[in-house]
Amino acid sequence: MHAIKQFFYSNNSQINVGLLLTSLILLLAILGPWLAPYAAQEMVDARYSLPQAGIALGTDYLGQDVFSRVLHGGISIVWMSIASALLGLVLGVVLGLVAGFFKGRVDQVIIWTADIFLAFPHLILVLLVVSMLGRDKWLIAITVAIAFVPGVIRLTRGLALSISKHEYIEVAEMMGYPHHQILLREILPNILTPLLIHLGTMLSWSVALLSGLSFLGYGVAPPEADWGLMVNENKGGLQIQPFSILVPILLIALFALGTNLLAEGFGRKFSRINESTEVSEHA
Repeated sequence: MHAIKQFFYSNNSQINVGLLLTSLILLLAILGPWLAPYAAQEMVDARYSLPQAGIALGTDYLGQDVFSRVLHGGISIVWMSIASALLGLVLGVVLGLVAGFFKGRVDQVIIWTADIFLAFPHLILVLLVVSMLGRDKWLIAITVAIAFVPGVIRLTRGLALSISKHEYIEVAEMMGYPHHQILLREILPNILTPLLIHLGTMLSWSVALLSGLSFLGYGVAPPEADWGLMVNENKGGLQIQPFSILVPILLIALFALGTNLLAEGFGRKFSRINESTEVSEHA
């Protein structure tokens, strides 16, 4: 047990395992539709048929091939998770940099607005928007991204405030450099590492949130294949044909685990690099 813990808490091992799991899920999502033996909505046998020749994972609640729907169902959760995390990071970083650099009323307005959104749990906020405006994929992805923005604003603002106190920032202002140049060339590169680590964490949150939405019936609309939706559709046949639920759950868990290990592994690695740099500077 100690050897297993030591393996997973090793920075390189965490990064390698996370990269392997994430890469496998990405490849499955991208190549899956071309590898599927049947179309996603094709009826191949009776409802909840057990695995047999030609249907490796049995059939679902409508008699569709579970294996084919698994191969078709990964692309939506993958691109929506990545898009939500990236969009949330970009929006949050822009607003956080502005708040942390300009301070004053601009800072107050941005932080107060972020605090209002932080008062709403992510899931409730997304459910509210989706229930009013519809279940289009792009709308769901944007809503999830907006739910992440307040946290990114808070993180970016704190980092920007810390960096803006340094002398080279004051010198750049005294020399008359444009504000956008100071933000992009002086402040942003120095806070990029924790932001990229937070991106990996947001990616894990996106996977969980989007899967939860599909399970609750507010995500990808049927009859389209989606891993979270498959769990919701087939929950009534869990005792009859468990593969239609267990396989999508396993893939969702592996994707979330892979991205989480990547984020945590890089976080530990960069923190140790920073500690080593500080020690060498003091020496």
